[in-house]
Amino acid sequence: MKPLKEYTIPFVGLKVAIHDFEFKIDQTFFDYFEYEDFNAVKVAVNVALTKKETLLELHFKINGHVTINCDLTNEPYNQGIENEFDLVVKFGQEYNDENIDILIIPHGEYEINIQQYIYELIILAVPIKRIHPGVEDGTLDSEILEKLEELSPKGEKEKTNEEIDPRWNTLKKLLTDK
Repeated sequence: MKPLKEYTIPFVGLKVAIHDFEFKIDQTFFDYFEYEDFNAVKVAVNVALTKKETLLELHFKINGHVTINCDLTNEPYNQGIENEFDLVVKFGQEYNDENIDILIIPHGEYEINIQQYIYELIILAVPIKRIHPGVEDGTLDSEILEKLEELSPKGEKEKTNEEIDPRWNTLKKLLTDK
């Protein structure tokens, strides 16, 4: 995959200091990666690059929202996301990205492309279980939710409490009679 130029930071002409970069991420960024889980994306990425004599330190901070579909109802909603990540870039003989927090690039390099790190940070900021806020607080009206409620087993919890062997109750008393 060819790297996108707008996410390449040329560091060779920068002074030894902290340099800030801002990127605005939208749906076209994820279309490039052929990632189709998001309906819309609006994320701001701030990268603080600290240039030192022998290495570079990058601090990524993302903030924004992605529009995704709920796992229960398949209704789209805006999921707020935040994430941070620190990366150390060292110089060596050859390119090596085996360590998550350390990137080694060849001595002659003059720029670094950060698109893959931004991509991973945004995806990892989205919760594994995606539930519409209206489902959690009960304000969402959905046919799927009504059908799930209709098909859910009723009275199961009541039966399980009544059918407990009385000997277990005696054993539970031992725990509370200390």
